[in-house]
Amino acid sequence: MIFIDNEGGTDPKLNLALEEYALRNFDASTDYLLFYINAPSIIIGRNQNTIEEINQEYIDKNGIKVVRRISGGGAVYHDLGNLNFSFITNHDGKSISNFKKFTEPVIRVLNELGVTAELKGRNDILVDEKKISGTAQFSTGKRMISHGTLLFNTDMSEVGKALHVKMSKIQSKGHKSVRSRVANISEFLKEPITMDHFKKQLLTGLYEAKEDFEIHKLTEAEWKAVHELKETKYDLWDWNFGNSPKFNIQRNKRFPIGEIDLRIFVEKGHISDFKIYGDFFGRQPIADLEKRLIGVPYDKNEITNKLCQITISDYFGKLENSEFIDLVYGND
Repeated sequence: MIFIDNEGGTDPKLNLALEEYALRNFDASTDYLLFYINAPSIIIGRNQNTIEEINQEYIDKNGIKVVRRISGGGAVYHDLGNLNFSFITNHDGKSISNFKKFTEPVIRVLNELGVTAELKGRNDILVDEKKISGTAQFSTGKRMISHGTLLFNTDMSEVGKALHVKMSKIQSKGHKSVRSRVANISEFLKEPITMDHFKKQLLTGLYEAKEDFEIHKLTEAEWKAVHELKETKYDLWDWNFGNSPKFNIQRNKRFPIGEIDLRIFVEKGHISDFKIYGDFFGRQPIADLEKRLIGVPYDKNEITNKLCQITISDYFGKLENSEFIDLVYGND
């Protein structure tokens, strides 16, 4: 495994560009590990409707950046008290949605530090039933990213102010507020340590399991390419916010795999615009599924026939075609 040195940069747009560049361009026969810490920002899941996830007035007033990542899942708040880790590896088709595989080494190191952590739910690491980490994944070809947050000393008061938390998510978790569900790792340490010390201990712990551990410092040419990706993608409003579609039908439901929020525009009985939002994880681009339904009559049999040749779980995780069709057409 090779550790990628991001040289301490805290620009979330540059860090996410570095992560994607490494995924698509670094040696495909090698595993990589990347750490990065972002300045105050909201990181939006690939399939989410940004405007509905953020408190626009608050983030504008406080200079909080909003950046969309390439992986699915929900929106998260980052600041200098949050350490992000990213494993960039090959996958055999079974690694996607296998969060246990990639969180185990992190959990092991946390336990060695005296923090009794465990993986629970879809993709969360908890200590004493409080969330200290959330993870997400993205795959392309034979390569994949498994990345996550580690709330070390985050300003929790900012989370609720910067994000709009949907009631469906709160109710599904069985809690009255997000603040009561999250905690900082620093709260569970016997002795206080700095973020830099925590980062070094985590890296050392992960290094102990990999004899061939190396450090990669980006070349000037590689940094230039990362900056170009940032400028042509992560700096753009179209990527981070995107155009919200016209719709006259909205269908929303929370499944075990996450929330699916549909915006459908029907004209003269046919679907003329179709957009899917949510915090789910899937292997295939959701845009492919959206395009498939454009022009289809808004009729359950027609929709069923159009989708019979595809596997819905490729787009959402463990979800049946019939469940998705019922959501599209309005059956609960």
